[in-house]
Amino acid sequence: MDQEKVIVIDFGGQYNQLVARRVRECNVYCEIYSYRTDLEQIKAMNPKGIILTGGPNSCYEADSPTYKKELFEMGIPVLGLCYGAQLMQHVLGGKVEKAPVREYGKTEVFVDTTSGLFSNVGEKAEKIDFPKIKLDDHESDTNKTTCWMSHFDYISKMAPGFRAVAHTADCPVAAAECVDKKLYAIQFHPEVLHTVEGSKMLYNFVRNICGCAGTWRMDSFVENTIKEIREKVGDGKVLLALSGGVDSSVAAGLISKAIGKQLICVFVDHGLLRKDEGDEVEAVFGENGQFDLNFIRVNAQDRYYGKLAGVSEPERKRKIIGEEFIRVFEEEAKKIGAVDYLAQGTIYPDVVESGLGGESAVIKSHHNVGGLPDFVDFKEIIEPLRNLFKDEVRRAGLELGIPEKLVFRQPFPGPGLGIRIIGEVTADKVRIVQDADYIYREEVDKAAAEYKKEHGVEAPWMPNQYFAALTNMRSVGVMGDERTYDYAVALRAVRTIDFMTAESAEIPFEVLQTVMSRIINEVRGVNRVFYDLTSKPPGTIEME
Repeated sequence: MDQEKVIVIDFGGQYNQLVARRVRECNVYCEIYSYRTDLEQIKAMNPKGIILTGGPNSCYEADSPTYKKELFEMGIPVLGLCYGAQLMQHVLGGKVEKAPVREYGKTEVFVDTTSGLFSNVGEKAEKIDFPKIKLDDHESDTNKTTCWMSHFDYISKMAPGFRAVAHTADCPVAAAECVDKKLYAIQFHPEVLHTVEGSKMLYNFVRNICGCAGTWRMDSFVENTIKEIREKVGDGKVLLALSGGVDSSVAAGLISKAIGKQLICVFVDHGLLRKDEGDEVEAVFGENGQFDLNFIRVNAQDRYYGKLAGVSEPERKRKIIGEEFIRVFEEEAKKIGAVDYLAQGTIYPDVVESGLGGESAVIKSHHNVGGLPDFVDFKEIIEPLRNLFKDEVRRAGLELGIPEKLVFRQPFPGPGLGIRIIGEVTADKVRIVQDADYIYREEVDKAAAEYKKEHGVEAPWMPNQYFAALTNMRSVGVMGDERTYDYAVALRAVRTIDFMTAESAEIPFEVLQTVMSRIINEVRGVNRVFYDLTSKPPGTIEME
């Protein structure tokens, strides 16, 4: 993007793409580059600011990721996060050592000194001195705020010119700064939702310290992307995997705005969709739908069930489902004739969790970005949403005029129910999870609508994503005075902004009781219902 930007340098931590997401919340465009990126390339991009991410290494070890000292001498504001903070101190002459006490989780951070980075952050707290740090004489009253810590090492000696501005009970330098050189280091992760005022801190850095005006807008992204697609494709044809979900629908909208009938949308019904979803997708995108697209439905349920028979390992299931998508598309392309490009609704979370975002470790693969065979019968893959997070995709959808009902549909994974069924996938298990999921979503939606009607606002517990999954656990139960030996269904519901971090939603107990009763009474093969309380991290939103 040809506009003001902040560069994120990736050192391999789990939340690195999320840093970019938070910067974009400040209406500032942000790009992510590996620490292996040459300094001259960074300079050529003329960034307004640079952020160094966290990472799993110890910066004092010989083979750990590092960066040139010159990075900190360009006069451009630099913010180091966690590993990035430690690396900054290490490179500039400070000392980083193994911490006497590891900090992990929500931690109270005490801000001891007036700092631009912590403007309007925290509440007044009783001052707590840390014996190893001598604070400046002009310190203000101490503030405290809750942050997310995750580190084994700590800064035991600050680099020359730095001062400590915050600490915790176990970490003497929770934040440090050298204002003259525009260098800032914080030991915790401001990008995750667990850091209560992290967005304020990043806003202070990006908008105030870096001086960014905040010109990144979704209308300009849509306009530029349509232009780029039109120029790239020319008079060629594009084949899009259209699932009817938010990502593929917005991708279809963007591409159709650019090239119209040159876009062929292929909907592969792999038998792993939610109940009645195949027909719903066809109603929206098919011949009688609102979109002027070439729509082809491929019913491939039996084909997928055959491929997945006997397979229980999650990554193997993902690979099979992803590879079959490509095979089906190849076959359809041959029927259609000359097709030049394959389009996909890949978004940022797909990329980061597949290990393709800079230095990140693989958490799980996605059919959009993982499992592709060596040979793909297309010139190139087009991924117009690859740099957007989920809420940005939704905003793009609204800009394109896609109906709100579709834009705000909750996410559904590419592999579908294949990763919401623990263990082997069979037609009978698909039936169970489809019926259970339908009941669950129906009751949650009903309760949420009743709450809004009564109170005039959305229910505070309303989840951003909620679904039923089928566990691989069978247990003894009693139904109608008879012994049963059936499956347990797990209910998942989370509240999240970015889908990179999430908390379990506190759905009212009476709603869960109704769901439990209906599932056990109406879904053959189920005799237990569980509610999953796990947040992300440490879990993922999906079951596999």
